[in-house]
Amino acid sequence: MAMTSRRSWPSTGRQTRHQLAFVLLLVLVAVGIYVPVLALPSLSLPPEIPGDDEKMIMMPRKFYIKDDSFWKDGNHFQIIGGDLHYFRVLPEYWEDRLLRAKALGLNTIQVYVPWNLHEPKPGKMVFEGIGDLVSFLKLCDKLDFLVMLRAGPYICGEWDLGGFPAWLLSVKPRLQLRTSDPAYLKLVERWWDVLLPKVFPLLYSNGGPVIMVQIENEYGSYGNDKAYLRKLVSMARGHLGDDIIVYTTDGGTKETLEKGTVPVDDVYSAVDFTTGDDPWPIFELQKKFNAPGRSPPLSSEFYTGWLTHWGEKIAKTDAEFTATSLEKILSRNGSAVLYMVHGGTNFGFYNGANTGSEESDYKPDLTSYDYDAPIKESGDIDNPKFQALQRVIKKYNVASHSIIPSNKQRKAYGLIKMQMTTSLIDLVSMTDPADVIISANPISMESAGQMFGFLLYESSYIAKKSGNILRIPKVHDRAQVFVSCLSQDVGVLRYIGTTERWNNQPVSVPTIECTTNTSLFILVENMGRVNYGPYIFDEKGILSSVYLDGQILHGWKMIPIPLHNLNQEPNLSFEMQHTKKRSEKFNLTNDVGQKEPALFAGEFSINTEEEIKDTYVSFNGWGKGIAFVNEFNIGRYWPSVGPQCNLYVPAPLLKPGKNTLVIFELESPHLELLLEAVDQEDFVCGSYDSKVNQ
Repeated sequence: MAMTSRRSWPSTGRQTRHQLAFVLLLVLVAVGIYVPVLALPSLSLPPEIPGDDEKMIMMPRKFYIKDDSFWKDGNHFQIIGGDLHYFRVLPEYWEDRLLRAKALGLNTIQVYVPWNLHEPKPGKMVFEGIGDLVSFLKLCDKLDFLVMLRAGPYICGEWDLGGFPAWLLSVKPRLQLRTSDPAYLKLVERWWDVLLPKVFPLLYSNGGPVIMVQIENEYGSYGNDKAYLRKLVSMARGHLGDDIIVYTTDGGTKETLEKGTVPVDDVYSAVDFTTGDDPWPIFELQKKFNAPGRSPPLSSEFYTGWLTHWGEKIAKTDAEFTATSLEKILSRNGSAVLYMVHGGTNFGFYNGANTGSEESDYKPDLTSYDYDAPIKESGDIDNPKFQALQRVIKKYNVASHSIIPSNKQRKAYGLIKMQMTTSLIDLVSMTDPADVIISANPISMESAGQMFGFLLYESSYIAKKSGNILRIPKVHDRAQVFVSCLSQDVGVLRYIGTTERWNNQPVSVPTIECTTNTSLFILVENMGRVNYGPYIFDEKGILSSVYLDGQILHGWKMIPIPLHNLNQEPNLSFEMQHTKKRSEKFNLTNDVGQKEPALFAGEFSINTEEEIKDTYVSFNGWGKGIAFVNEFNIGRYWPSVGPQCNLYVPAPLLKPGKNTLVIFELESPHLELLLEAVDQEDFVCGSYDSKVNQ
């Protein structure tokens, strides 16, 4: 693709006056060819004090590396930055969170670009709403932040599939992600042909905030394909030019740096390492992977906290220990980027996951991405970690700090009475028959075009009087099994068991008397794709044959459950009304066989605009599911496993009057069908000994 026109942002009227004067001068000189020089009138302009535009003309803006240091417009520069992800914060709160980062003393924001958010379907590019990257970068510039842009195409970041679009997994022949596979690189190039021209006008040399652009992320922990890395550098340079600093980030060991760095002089290699490690031997090692004089010490991921998976105790790190570790870097003129300065929220279905040594050792991330960062998920900064880090940073950032904003007010709106509106079987009846796929064997969610959420698999079998044994050798990630005599009792599903990726067990199928074959339904939940490690090619759904009493079961329908993701329009109406007779005869029961997934809806009222505040929805007493506030997907809940009990609801999602809360409950509704809007986070529910990550 041809390189886009390289223009600076518009100049002011003062520069225009100089341009007009210069044109006039040329005219007068031309006339002077025929008129004696002494006859030329004198040309003078009133004296002016040089403004910002004149300074830019006199000295081009430049951010560069020299003498093992960063330099900004001829002056030494120490990066004191922080990661803050626009896609984990509502756009209405971007400025608020950035101002809090400014109050901490930061001068730079580092940010990932998740490919999957911006190209959810092949060729469909989205840069609106929470995906408005350009507006976020311009806001950083307005607030006098520099920006380190992490363009991917792989980002990790505890984000679904490391930022790769899930549809890459459905491409045939199978793509070799993160390699020099031509088919994969062609798709990367198509993506960057859209992304990087948007970035170019925002480069520092063009008047914008972007000083550095990262390719890939921690590649040395994954592969060793130098041709792939060189191709990414070439693509980036083709769009952004030769002046921008292109960089990589890798763990601070010889092995990871040998694999993950690009052996060319114009690519800068940064490092990350465990907080508390002695940074300076690692920075000395870093020099061996940079050209002479081109290795300013930089920890591009200085960890302020850590991530948490479902079934674990919430991660916490000591404030003073973190601050002391940071000072070891800054006190000797090193640079650091806090990962994270503000974590935010994994809204929608975009949370990532990890694995252990085996693919089945699956560990999905929480909805909250608080990360124990100095700026909490809700934006709060009245905490020991913010204060400790601020004390250290103030010693080394001489720029004036902004006024410290106060914590956001929160409000407990109280109990919310829920009612069942749509059962699982009702959802099936609402599905467009054109969206149902029929196949001899189960297919993956990606192959079925259902990239996130849930896919229902339907088949039938002849029941034995003694019962049957169902086995699914490979399911990603969690399968709930139901049986029904649909021909006799329309709309009734009987729950018989659950099998999971991390705890794959056969399911005993009891006998039910059907006049015809018994219908089998398997609801599979995609709980978030692996974002790091060797098992990143993480397809979802039923990925093997299904066995009944040791025999392969053939004849399947794949039925998508139409729940929308972050930054998508709703696929179904979330009205407060019953949709089927099945819902009207719903009764609360402790009978395990009645655990049929269903939509529940409730309302709460806010009287005035002034009463709209941040809040949390408490799911104590409920089972597992996904929640929507005013049709916005606020994420997953699973209080029985924990540790997260409450989901964060930012105030911009709310409105005066009636507000709607809809949940898709998979297991066991609260016996009184009550939810509660409270004013505090809660990370202490669950048993912490769940087998989710064992």
